[in-house]
Amino acid sequence: MGIFDFLGGEFIDVIEHTDDTSDTLVWRFERRGNEIKYGAKLTVREGQAAVFIHEGQLADVFNPGMYMLETNNMPVMTTLQSWDHGFQSPFKSEIYFINTTRFQDLKWGTKNPIICRDPEFGVVRIRAFGTYTIRVADPAVFIREIVGTDGEFTTDEISSQIRNLILPRFANTVASSKIPVLDMAANMDSLGEIIAEAVSPQLAEYGLEMPVFLIENISLPAAVEEAMDKRTSMGVVGDLHKYTQFATAEAMTDAAQNPSGGGGMGAGLGMGMGMAMAQNLAGTLAQPAGSPAPPPPPVETVWHIAENGATTGPFSRANLGRMATEGTLTRDTTVWTAGQDGWIKAGDIIELAQLFTVMPPPPPPPA
Repeated sequence: MGIFDFLGGEFIDVIEHTDDTSDTLVWRFERRGNEIKYGAKLTVREGQAAVFIHEGQLADVFNPGMYMLETNNMPVMTTLQSWDHGFQSPFKSEIYFINTTRFQDLKWGTKNPIICRDPEFGVVRIRAFGTYTIRVADPAVFIREIVGTDGEFTTDEISSQIRNLILPRFANTVASSKIPVLDMAANMDSLGEIIAEAVSPQLAEYGLEMPVFLIENISLPAAVEEAMDKRTSMGVVGDLHKYTQFATAEAMTDAAQNPSGGGGMGAGLGMGMGMAMAQNLAGTLAQPAGSPAPPPPPVETVWHIAENGATTGPFSRANLGRMATEGTLTRDTTVWTAGQDGWIKAGDIIELAQLFTVMPPPPPPPA
């Protein structure tokens, strides 16, 4: 090997990166101790960006295309690098390839139930899960704020942080929307757009954006869902009495078709069900059809008494009768009851005037 072949091997002429993974956001070009030759070819493919870090400082960002690494297309690097020997000297820089395509089907979900107030069920606890999509919108900011010196950065390293941004916004959006739980399924798209918009400012500080945010499911606790299922089942059944008769008849049929299941137990069970059903049917037929329900008991009228600028009561008619006997209630005593227009003397009310007609006459004068 000649000296010129050895020197030629010390330099890298072509810089490129192809990625066959589905979760790599950033990959650092490995120099293996070699310097980058001035005039080397840099290939940046669609869905990529190349970031140059020179002596620990972010120098240049290259978008898709092919570049000759020279001073005319490396403005920032030119100011950082001291180009000796007629701008032909090699230089050492770290090169990071950023994947700017969309990373889809990333999962999110509530760790703990979210407590909110529902207009129909009151205070409820709900859970939710779904997917979202992210992409690197600003490679320089993403390298500076998130990646640092990580040579291979994947979605797993940032997905937990994004979920921590999503969950508080989701809880706040759902709690403040006042949408009934039963109507949330019809509003998942609009809720997803609101949450994505709420998360976007924080993601922009990381150099990321969220093109899509989807809510796949919003659920209630298992006990509440079970109660709702029972309520729905009763609505489907309709007449519970007829459903019970139908279920009993079905059980009798099954027992008759399987006489060997447990010896005579099936027959005995069928006979017992038949007797119960017959008694139930006889009781139903014994009831007169269309018999009207008894009328409700009459509402007792109560009265208030006004004396010396004060009111007392309420008193029932029996109480007023005793007061009339004792002399504390007279015909001139003013009384009032609900629905009466103002205060009226007791003697002018037919219902109370009867209390005074049965009073004994005044006692005779003493002899």
